[in-house]
Amino acid sequence: MNKSLVGLVFLGLFSLLACNNDRLNDPYDRQIEESLNRVSPTGSYKYYQFPEAGDYAAIPHQDPHNIITADKAELGKLLFHETGLAVDAAYPVGRGSYSCASCHVASAGFTPGRFQGVADGAVGVGENRRKLDIYTGTEVDAQGARPLSVLNVAYVTNMLWSGIFGGSGVNEGTEAWWSFNPAAEINFEGLEGMESQNIESLHLHRMSLSDELLDVYGYRELFDRCFPEYPEAERYTDETVAFALGAYLRTVLANEAPFQDWLKGDKTAMTASEKRGALLFLNEARCTNCHKGPSFNAMEFHAIGASDLHEFDAVLNTSEDDRRSLGRAFFSGRTEDENCFKVPQLYNLKDYTHYFHGSSKTTLREVIEYKMAAQSENPRVGPEHLSDLFKPVDLSQQQVNDLLDFLENALRDDNLERYVPESLPSGNCFPNNDLFSRIELGCD
Repeated sequence: MNKSLVGLVFLGLFSLLACNNDRLNDPYDRQIEESLNRVSPTGSYKYYQFPEAGDYAAIPHQDPHNIITADKAELGKLLFHETGLAVDAAYPVGRGSYSCASCHVASAGFTPGRFQGVADGAVGVGENRRKLDIYTGTEVDAQGARPLSVLNVAYVTNMLWSGIFGGSGVNEGTEAWWSFNPAAEINFEGLEGMESQNIESLHLHRMSLSDELLDVYGYRELFDRCFPEYPEAERYTDETVAFALGAYLRTVLANEAPFQDWLKGDKTAMTASEKRGALLFLNEARCTNCHKGPSFNAMEFHAIGASDLHEFDAVLNTSEDDRRSLGRAFFSGRTEDENCFKVPQLYNLKDYTHYFHGSSKTTLREVIEYKMAAQSENPRVGPEHLSDLFKPVDLSQQQVNDLLDFLENALRDDNLERYVPESLPSGNCFPNNDLFSRIELGCD
């Protein structure tokens, strides 16, 4: 090899190493790490890193009555999508037609994929889902607020927008409220919020375990494998269904998002724009004043004046008088808690079709602009009732674009289908099994 060729090769290798070294010493990375250390309650950016798949011991807030196992999580994944649980529908036509996943669709970031979650009493998928004529408006099982995503729910101690379920966490010392709302009485059972909500949700959404599901479709053997410590008379109940669901849901983590890869050491996982957006999120935009938890959630309740779900023309089974629109006050009954809603997590927002408890926004840019203006759009929430942390933010258009890039792309795990079963033991179509859904989903 002649000297000139050697020189060119050396120059190329030097340039490559210099380029890689520049990426490894990107000033953005140092600034992001310092910012994360500053806002982290532990003082370390590792606070925001999710457990790897299968590392069940690292998943937080497990109910001591329901420690996660691989078998239990797998059973929960099947049951979450199993339309065969829908045996208590209001009419025979609804029987076996919906599942938990009807309102928590993986491709929609585990949200309904439409402005309102509807289980029993509807047909079709996502935005095409519509009420069955045989059901009256009050007979339809429709949600009074947009269902929260179950993604990263392992970091949530108390469930729903109101935080009603679970006697621990922010509900410690609130026993006087538990009889105020009949749904909250389950908190006296001493279970964590996840398990409490799952049990109540089975009743609310007209689901239960049947002998057909156990014996015809082979679920009995799966329950035997997961709950051998239970006497047979107690092994096939709402509690064990709820426990399997809880084990599964705690494993549903966006741990393959670019920001998670960045936290694990791959500093090339985020683009320059996403990194600038992360710095804005952690600093000038003041997002972590509220979104301070590991999944950028928080067990706090704030009033930001977003519209309620009943404002939609096509809404089902809700109205201006729906107590579910009261937020934390739905649980506490306190005037000062009215219109204060739990701070939600921020991963996979790009997959959502609607935002806020009342689905009043349809793009993430609208959400950012709304929070920048910090003005109520709800006539029931005056300026004096807004959270002290809900203050105007002045960002340039470029800063908005960078912040949007971080939220939409760096916090998006594009492989959530790994949390969806390939098929069910029942052979049913999922997340819905009505005729229209089966046609839309290609099951028939």
